[in-house]
Amino acid sequence: MADSERRVVVSGGSGGIGRAIVFALAGEGDEVFALGRDSGRLAALERRARAHGLRVTSRVCDLTDEAAVDSLVESLGEVSVLVNNAGMAQSAPLRRTCLELWETHLRTNATSAFLLTRALLPGMLERDDGRVVFVASTAAHTGSRYTAAYTASKHAMLGLARAVAAEVAGTGVTSNAVCPSFVRTPMTEGSVARIAERTGRGRQEAEEALVKASPLGRLIEPEEVAAAVTYLASPLARGVNGQSLTIDGGGVHR
Repeated sequence: MADSERRVVVSGGSGGIGRAIVFALAGEGDEVFALGRDSGRLAALERRARAHGLRVTSRVCDLTDEAAVDSLVESLGEVSVLVNNAGMAQSAPLRRTCLELWETHLRTNATSAFLLTRALLPGMLERDDGRVVFVASTAAHTGSRYTAAYTASKHAMLGLARAVAAEVAGTGVTSNAVCPSFVRTPMTEGSVARIAERTGRGRQEAEEALVKASPLGRLIEPEEVAAAVTYLASPLARGVNGQSLTIDGGGVHR
C-alpha cells in the first residue's frame, strides 16, 4: 500500500453516523470498509459511494462474534484506521432493564469495539502507525434516567479507548473517543417516537424535550461527528491520544 493510501474500517457503517463517517473518510481518499449486519443497507451504501467515485466496500459481519471478527480482519490486510461506531440504544427504567437488554447493549456497543481493536491493533503497532477512534456518547461521561444499559456500555467504550491509549502511548498509534449528544439519526428518531408514544406529545414537542438540556438547542448533525472523527484519524492528530472530544455545545461537566 502506498504511503498516501490508507485502509479504513468503520463498524456500524450503514447507520446515520456511520454513513457520514464512511463518506467523509472516503472523500479524503481512503479505502473504506463499512461493516454491519444489514446486508441491504450496506449494499445501498456501497452503490451510492461508488456512484460518487469513492472506494467503499461493505462487509456483513456479526461484530460480537469473536471468530467472525477474527476471520474478517484476516481478510482485510493492513488497516490504518479503525472507527468503532457500531451501537444501539434502548431506554428503560432500571427495574425493567432485563438481563438480555443489558447484555445486548454491552455486546453491541462495547464488545464489538473490543474485538475489532484487539484484532487490528497489533498490526498498527508493528507498523508504528495507526488511528483508533471510538464513537461513544455524552452518556460516557454522565448518567441519566432510564438509560442504565446504554450508559454503562458507553462508559465501557470510553474506558476501553483510554486503556488502549495508555498501551500505545509513545508509539505512532493513537486511541481517542468522540462523544456527541443526541445526533439526528434513525436511532434518535426512534427515541423521539418512543417519547411521543409514552407521553402523548407530538413528535416535534418530543424532540424539543430530548434536546432542551443541550446548550445548542438542537440535534447534532451526523456530519459534525464525522468531521471530528476525520480529524482524530488524520496525521495532524498524531499528538492527540487518550482524549474524549465532546460535541454538545458545552453541556457535559466532567
